[in-house]
Amino acid sequence: MNKKIIIPALLLVLISACNSSADKDKKEADTTTADHGHMDHATPGEGVPALPAVPDGAKVFFANLKNGDIVSSPLKIEMGASSIKVDTAGPIIAGVGHHHLIIDAGDSVATGTVIPMDSVHKHFGRAQTQTEVILAPGKHRLTLQFADGLHRSYGAGMANSITVEVKK
Repeated sequence: MNKKIIIPALLLVLISACNSSADKDKKEADTTTADHGHMDHATPGEGVPALPAVPDGAKVFFANLKNGDIVSSPLKIEMGASSIKVDTAGPIIAGVGHHHLIIDAGDSVATGTVIPMDSVHKHFGRAQTQTEVILAPGKHRLTLQFADGLHRSYGAGMANSITVEVKK
């Protein structure tokens, strides 16, 4: 083939490859936050480990709140877990996970679904067991949802919901 065609074609391939890599790096960087820890929202598929089984008797709970409590804002929330270890996001390890707090958005996330990261789904991928949230006056539904290292929900069996009323 002619060198006039080969060299520009190779340059075009190299430029495309470099741009794809830069976009991938930017996308990966955008999924990590200082507030919520490691966020690798991998989609289950080839090469992604299966969701680990939940140990018998495992549950999550609000350590300092109960259903119907009248509270003030900011609200301190202490998150507990029994028969399962709280650890950082990232590695997939049987019998391990981390907390998520869902505010006014349902009682659980379907088993195996990656928990969204938005204003109503708070991630605690650094193994945090307490937080403080600002809530407007009125009733609020709070749900603890436990998930694996890839933020995949362990489902309704590893969720706990309460309703609190924030006084005016």
